[in-house]
Amino acid sequence: MDTLQAILLGIVQGITEFLPVSSSGHLQIAKELLGVQLEENLTFDVALHAATVLSTIVVLWSEVVRLVRGLFSRRFNEEQAYVLKLILSMVPIGIVGFLFKDQLNAMLASPWILLIVGAMLLLTAALLAFAYYAKPRPKETISYRDALIIGIAQACAAMPGLSRSGSTIATGLLLGNKKAAVAQFSFLMVLAPILGETLLEAVSGELTAGVAAGPLAAGFLASFITGCLACKFMIEIVKRGKLIWFAVYCALAGAVSIITTLC
Repeated sequence: MDTLQAILLGIVQGITEFLPVSSSGHLQIAKELLGVQLEENLTFDVALHAATVLSTIVVLWSEVVRLVRGLFSRRFNEEQAYVLKLILSMVPIGIVGFLFKDQLNAMLASPWILLIVGAMLLLTAALLAFAYYAKPRPKETISYRDALIIGIAQACAAMPGLSRSGSTIATGLLLGNKKAAVAQFSFLMVLAPILGETLLEAVSGELTAGVAAGPLAAGFLASFITGCLACKFMIEIVKRGKLIWFAVYCALAGAVSIITTLC
C-alpha cells in the first residue's frame, strides 16, 4: 500500500464513518477499486478507526467533558443516566463481536462480498427512507428501552454494507427521539466498542507492521481530518431532516454493487 492509497482509504473511512452510507461497505468497494487487500492490513484498519474515534471526541468535546465530570457526582444525575444508556446500547454489539467475529471476517473474504454489501446498502436506504417519512411525536430524552433498541440496530450493522450511523440514527428517529439527540447518541455510543476492539487486537498480538509508517500516518491523518468535517456535517444534516438524499445514494450504490457483481 502506497501513501496515495492510504490517504484515499483514510478519506473514505473518515467520511463514511459518520455519513449514513456504510463505512465498511465503501471500504470494501474502495479496496476493490484500488487493489488493496484491507483485511490483510489490520494495523491500518485499526488506525483508521482510531482516527475516527479521535475526531468524534474532538467534535463532541464539550459533551464528553460534561459526561466525565458528571460521573464523579455523589448523587445520581442526568450525566450518569446518559452514560448508563450508552453502556446499555453497547451490550448487543459486544455480544455479536464475541460470538460472530470469525464469521463476519470470513464474510469479508467472500467472493460475493460486493453482492452482500449491495443488499445491505439497499436495506440502509430503506431504513433511512422510513425514518424520513415517519412522523412520530418527539420525546424529550432517550429512554433506557430506546438505548437498547438503538444498540441492537448497531449490532445488526456489523453486516458489511449496513450503515452503523444510518441504522442507529434511523432507529432512534423511528422511536420518536429528537434529531439532534439521536445524532449525538449515535456518535458517542460507538466510542467504547471501537476502543475496546483496538485494545483486544493489540493485546492479542494481531496487529502487525504490514503497512509502512508513512502511509499509516497519512491514512490516520486523512481519516481524522475528514472525520471531523463529516461528524459536524452529519449532525447538522440530521437536525435538518435531510436523510432522504442519503437513502437515494445508498439505493444507487447498492444497485451498482449488485449489478457489478452479477455481470
